[in-house]
Amino acid sequence: MSLFPTLALMAICAGVFAFAGWRGGRPSNPLRPRLVPWTFVAILAGVLFILLLAHTFSLMGLEPQNRLSRF
Repeated sequence: MSLFPTLALMAICAGVFAFAGWRGGRPSNPLRPRLVPWTFVAILAGVLFILLLAHTFSLMGLEPQNRLSRF
């Protein structure tokens, strides 16, 4: 995947995270149960964002340094 689709997916993940955080923070109505676990959706969007961030770094040519390889 190239850089543009990765950045687009990162923007979508950030939007889903913000929306799920907003919906999950609203007070619950006991007469109307929640059908979507918004906290779990926010966690999944955050994890996917972090994975896409690591992929973006690798697309830019930044590789993690293995500091133990000297030994």
